[in-house]
Formats: sequence, structure tokens, C-alpha cells
Amino acid sequence: MENKQTILDFIVSKTDDYMALVKTMYENPEIGNQEFETMELLTNYLIDAGFETQKGYVVPTGFIGTYDTKKEGPTIAFMCEYDALPEVGHGCGHNLIAGIGIAAGEALKQVVDQYGGKVIVLGTPAEENFGGKVSMANAGVFDTIDVALMVHPGTKNGVGSKSQALNPIKFEFFGKNAHACHPEQGASALDAAVMTFVSINMLRQFVEPGTYIHGIIKDGGTAANVIPAYASLEYYFRASTMKYAKEVTEKAINCAKGACQATNTTLKTSVYECPYEDTLVNYTLAEMLTSTYNELGLPNVDPVDEEAKGSTDVGAASYKCPTIQGNIKIASDDVLGHSKEMAAATISEDGKNGLIKASQAIALVALELLENPNKLKQVKEEFNQSVHG
Repeated sequence: MENKQTILDFIVSKTDDYMALVKTMYENPEIGNQEFETMELLTNYLIDAGFETQKGYVVPTGFIGTYDTKKEGPTIAFMCEYDALPEVGHGCGHNLIAGIGIAAGEALKQVVDQYGGKVIVLGTPAEENFGGKVSMANAGVFDTIDVALMVHPGTKNGVGSKSQALNPIKFEFFGKNAHACHPEQGASALDAAVMTFVSINMLRQFVEPGTYIHGIIKDGGTAANVIPAYASLEYYFRASTMKYAKEVTEKAINCAKGACQATNTTLKTSVYECPYEDTLVNYTLAEMLTSTYNELGLPNVDPVDEEAKGSTDVGAASYKCPTIQGNIKIASDDVLGHSKEMAAATISEDGKNGLIKASQAIALVALELLENPNKLKQVKEEFNQSVHG
């Protein structure tokens, strides 16, 4: 009980420092893979807080801060996101996620020596499109982590949700230029793209419920009186599993192949962004976070959302170690994600309260895992069952 109170009090005592970080990121937003100033800001704080810190970790704007007790025990990681969005800045609240992760990590550091193990604050950049966690998962970063924790701000309090696998595919069509008054001399890449676009729209009714297909015409020619020799489409194929997302992708590619045959054009496909795995929910961690949220007095805590919508690179971590991404309410229900209003909420009084409660919650979940090895064993057994069957 004493260590629990130490964590709660420590976070409150340092809240102004954490919010200073959040505000600095809000005022200086950096998009994915360009968060160099943010990386410096956060790692400098961790160095001062006594963490052994490495910048440019795995990816150029990634980092890791480690506090090692030099005694046997679990490795608990708190994940930080900190990339912003074009135009709206921190409309997804990643600046607050970083503040929450650092606060939880520094708070757990105050008591971890009594138990052993390591506390890690892991900087995972470029969540929006480029998958910092995917790169880190592929590099084996999560293989030596026992549990990874984080909380995402928004309009609800909750203990996480499933997410969809995402397969991002670019279709490129190659034809032949000709004067528009002599189209028989050319081959329209745009026609192939449009036929593919229409065919994929027709495909929608023949996929499983909860599958989403969305795309754009990226390139369609440069002049109305020239038959386009090049056109391209960019698509997201989302499904409950990557296996099915790839199955739908193959059907879409067959649509494109048929369009090319009809228009005497050729096709190239490529993965143009980072694919994201679906997220494996660890229900033991979800129960622990629910209990902690209730203990902290958070109202209306939603259970795990079983309906997968949207995608996140947290999925990559969830297949490597037990992982949870909770939710914390910092704005009213009418505030949209990826908006300037959500960005402003991160530095509001509600944002400050959200940082306190969220960081306290995941720090206390980590403390329970340190104090109760059987609970940690249960978390890991569920993970192994989910991944390996």
C-alpha cells in the first residue's frame, strides 16, 4: 500500500513537468519519422530522470530509456507515441501519450528496486503511417519485454479494443501516350485505373462483415488532350486478420489484372506504407486496468470493444508480448479524433487530469505485476495461448 501511494503522489508532484513536455510537443508538432526535436526533448528528460537512454533506437526518431535494478525480475515497458498529423498537429493526442508513458515509467522507477527487473520507456514514433512499433517488433525489441503498457486519449474511458489488420497497396498502371484525337494509337492507364476502381467497389458486397476497403485515384494524367500513359491508385484493405486482408487484396489485384487486359496496359503493385497487424487483446491486463480505473474513481469505464475498427501499430507489439492500450477521456463526445479540437484538449485541464489518471493507472497495473508473480504468469499464459494456441 505504501508503494502504491508513492506512485500516486509522485505523479501528482511532477504533473507540471509532464504537462510542460505535452505543451512543448503541442506547440512544435512533428509528423512521423521527422520527430527529431521531440526525441531530443523526451530523451533529455529521461536522462535527467536517471534512465539509461539511447536515441535513434531502431528507427531514426525512436528511443529507449531503461532503468535496470540489476536484480532478477520482469521487464515492464511503457510505450510513448509522439508523431503529429499534417495540418491539425497533435489531433490524435500522441503528445499526451508520450507524457503518460514518461510519467508512468518515472513513477514506477521510484519503487522498482524493491522488486527487481527493469523499467523501460519506449519511444515508438510514426504510428500514423509508418509503424515505429512494427520496425521495433521486427527488430526483436519486444521479445525481451514481459508486458507493454500505454493509454490513448479520446472521448471515453476504456480498457482498449481489438483493431483491424491493414494492408496498404498501391496499384500502378502503364499504358501509352497519344493525342486525344487519336486515342486508338494509345493505351489509357487512366481507363485501367477507373475500371479497377469500379471493380473493387463491386467487390465490397462479397467480403466478410467488418471488412473495409477504401482507396483513391492518386495519379490520373496531366492533360485532358493526352491519353494518360500512367495512373495509380492507393488502397487500404482492412480486416479482422492479416490473412483475410491479404485474401481480399488478391481479389482486388485480380480486378486490376482484368482491367489491364481489357485496356492493353500493364500493372505493378506494391506495399506503399507499413502494414499493421490486428491487435490481440490481453483480457487479464484489461481486467487489471478496469479494476485500477475504478479504484482511481474514473467514471463510465468501457469494457474491451470487441468490434475492430481502425488500425494501429500496437498490433505488432501485441503479437510479441502481452500488451494493452487503454483509453482516457479528455474531451466531450462531440470532439472528433484527428481534429484541432482534440489537439487543444491535450493541453486543457481535462488533458492534465487525463495524464494524471492514465499514468497512475498503468503504473499501478505494473506495480501489481511486480508484487504478484502469479498475476504476471496469468498474463503471459493468456498471451501464449492467443499467439501459439
